[in-house]
Amino acid sequence: MTTTGSSIISALGAGSGINFTTLANDLSAASFAGQRQAITDRNAALEARISAAASLRGMVTALAGSVGNRVRAGDLSPRATLGNPALANVTFTPGLTPTGSYTLEVSQLATGQRLVMPPLGNPGDPVGEGSLTIRFGTITGSAFAEGADRPALTINVAAGETLEAVAARITSASGGAVTAQVLAGTDGAQLVLTGREGAANAFVVEAAGTGPLASLGWEPASPGAVQVPAMARDALFSFNSVAMRSASNTVTGLPEGLGLQLNAANPGQTTTLTFANDASAITRLMEDLVEALNDVVGEVNRLGNPIGGELGNDPGLRLLRSVLVRLSSEEVMPGAQPGEPNTLADLGLVLERDGTFRLDAARLGRAQADAPRAVAAMFTTGAFGVFSTLDRLARNATQIGDPGTLGGSITRFQRQLQSNGARLEKIAEQQESLRQRLSRSFAASERRVGASQSTLTFLRQQVDMWNAQRR
Repeated sequence: MTTTGSSIISALGAGSGINFTTLANDLSAASFAGQRQAITDRNAALEARISAAASLRGMVTALAGSVGNRVRAGDLSPRATLGNPALANVTFTPGLTPTGSYTLEVSQLATGQRLVMPPLGNPGDPVGEGSLTIRFGTITGSAFAEGADRPALTINVAAGETLEAVAARITSASGGAVTAQVLAGTDGAQLVLTGREGAANAFVVEAAGTGPLASLGWEPASPGAVQVPAMARDALFSFNSVAMRSASNTVTGLPEGLGLQLNAANPGQTTTLTFANDASAITRLMEDLVEALNDVVGEVNRLGNPIGGELGNDPGLRLLRSVLVRLSSEEVMPGAQPGEPNTLADLGLVLERDGTFRLDAARLGRAQADAPRAVAAMFTTGAFGVFSTLDRLARNATQIGDPGTLGGSITRFQRQLQSNGARLEKIAEQQESLRQRLSRSFAASERRVGASQSTLTFLRQQVDMWNAQRR
């Protein structure tokens, strides 16, 4: 049977076990759950858009960079053909496209002077005390003329120093003008001194001191026991029938930015140097370019799809799409002569109706056959050309400071993320404020309930007494 007392207790909620702290936390969290979830969803979408824009931006930048690497590596430059390939290696300044034909005859290679000093026992034996002085200049026959602009090098040798220690000090102090080595021959340790290439890099050695050190001097007038397997001399060659001299086998300053690394001599024999475009390398690059561009176009179409695309209606993506549409007609060589190729379309790049690209190999072949020099000029690292055009496209379509580019889109999305982060912090503050208000209100209610329960206990006792008296 339900008594009056138990009805009152039930009405007051006594013994319900409610945790008012947990209740305040749950109610405050539920009050802002909708706002928090909406911002979290927006952040997830923004992060997806940032990732998509960054990926697309990276593709465009990588495309331009890969073309630049191919151009800088010289893969697309005209190839030099030397009738006697063992004679020299041919180089030319990047950006220049040599096309001439030249003759080459090498009478003499440049060499560095080499002195082989007499044997002195073991490499680790002391060589005595004194000094070695090396003077630089030119040697003609038995006469030495010291160079006015080449200071002498003096190595002071202390008692107890070994031949190996002296050799190391010569190499270091000369700055590479003389390389010193100690070789353990059949007759003992021998000091070998080698100078730089060129007649003006000849040298003599003055030795002063005691012990074996005194035998390490040399001059052409009195060579003594020193061996001289090589004398310093210049390279002598004829380029297009013009006699030339070089202090080094590395020759620069030739017409059309040409350079030679002379490797052998052919006195009395002339060979021919010619240049021709590497048509197959240019064709391969254009094929790779079309493939890479179509990868970018495919990604643009996927990300820019109005239904489900992470960058649907994004201004940065729209700019990139418009740039790609204009790419084949973009002027690559503003200074091209009439009839010479000056656009990527002239190299066979064709824009299809669906926005993809294909290569017109026949048109590229005609351009290479009709204007090989002009085609080669389009694949250099200069201010104009295929690489500079693609590089400019990549920079203009992705730069951070322009709000209409992919870089600008990334910046805008990141700012929105920051703004949403600040909004979440504000919501957290509001939620905490509500939790504290609810906690205070529930605490006050709990005190009132406690007071009511005390009153209820008293009333219950009275009711029980009344009930007992009636029995």
